[in-house]
Amino acid sequence: MNKDMKILVVADYDSVKDMLKEILTPYEQVRYTTSIEVKKEIDRIGPDVVLLVQPEDGAGVELVQYIQGELPEGILIYLTEKQDFVLLRDVVRAGAVEYIVMPDELNLLSDRLDKISDLSQIKQRKKGTDASGKAFVRGRGKVYSFYSGKGGSGRTQLATGFAQALKLESTASVLLIDLNLQYGGIETFLSFDNNRTLGDLMPVMDEINEFHIRNVAQRENHSKLEVLVSPRDAETAENMSEAFVTRLIRASRRSYDFVIIDLPTHMNELTFAALSESDMIYYVMNLDTPSVQIYRLVEDLFRRLRIDTAGRLEVVVNQVGRDNELNVSDLKGLFTTPITAEISRDHQGVQAAVNQGRPLQKEANEKKLSLAAKDIRKWVLKKLS
Repeated sequence: MNKDMKILVVADYDSVKDMLKEILTPYEQVRYTTSIEVKKEIDRIGPDVVLLVQPEDGAGVELVQYIQGELPEGILIYLTEKQDFVLLRDVVRAGAVEYIVMPDELNLLSDRLDKISDLSQIKQRKKGTDASGKAFVRGRGKVYSFYSGKGGSGRTQLATGFAQALKLESTASVLLIDLNLQYGGIETFLSFDNNRTLGDLMPVMDEINEFHIRNVAQRENHSKLEVLVSPRDAETAENMSEAFVTRLIRASRRSYDFVIIDLPTHMNELTFAALSESDMIYYVMNLDTPSVQIYRLVEDLFRRLRIDTAGRLEVVVNQVGRDNELNVSDLKGLFTTPITAEISRDHQGVQAAVNQGRPLQKEANEKKLSLAAKDIRKWVLKKLS
């Protein structure tokens, strides 16, 4: 059984969700949403299988058509509480592979999922893997956002270093997006001239695609990492909409294996849109009391904004050294969010790279890396394994 198979359950009733949870216990990646929210979630989650329970409003056929349009390679199973041969015909024509009546036929669901799981493993083996053994499926790119509520935490440095190492240490296609729209930052680490920016994509917002993105993206000389740099302009930032950011991220996800986003510290509708679209949020913090206090405020803000962090929020501790006010073990006693990486304080190595406008890592398996670069590379390799 492929426990990593991603399943999205679309159901409007808690009683139905509870019934399905027991059947789906063997699978580790199961998400739940409603028929109203599915259009917001489907592209971000990119499930392998969708279990669609007959919606409250009866618009099941239209929803099947929409999901099939968004996930042409996905598998959709339709569940309903009563037999209806006309509905069966219509949902199968729309793209559903199975029609199951609950609860009488739920045993068929388990059998069907087992077969789908086995087939997905075979497909992955046939598609092949990169050097690290990681399979990449086109159109299902992962979106990783780097965020912090505290300035000066080293968020941009880590987002840039992570994207660069990811590009160098795998065969994946990687896009780095700088959403620090007023002041930028990534161009300093990678020495870009900034003649093209993500602001140039605003006129084609309604039809944005891979061609538009690659035409505007700049490329880092050593890794050929593609980067959408910030316009560094307050007026452009003011005119940029939540819809634009959402469409940009979704188009990028369809075109790249990984999309890395560097976010500003302030929370607005653009930051909210990016966080909502992310598969993983890496919260960057330092080992001091102000960082812990701000992190707690951010956790509360996420709850109030209903940003789902379950299984997709991890802490990255930056600038770890002997003279820190706190240590990593202290953090583990203060909150339950997993700590995914610890990056050493490396003022000399990082400052030299920034001053020269060069990345922390320039080639795969590079031997003479600074302390911070070694930690970032180790983190990336763990992520790829």
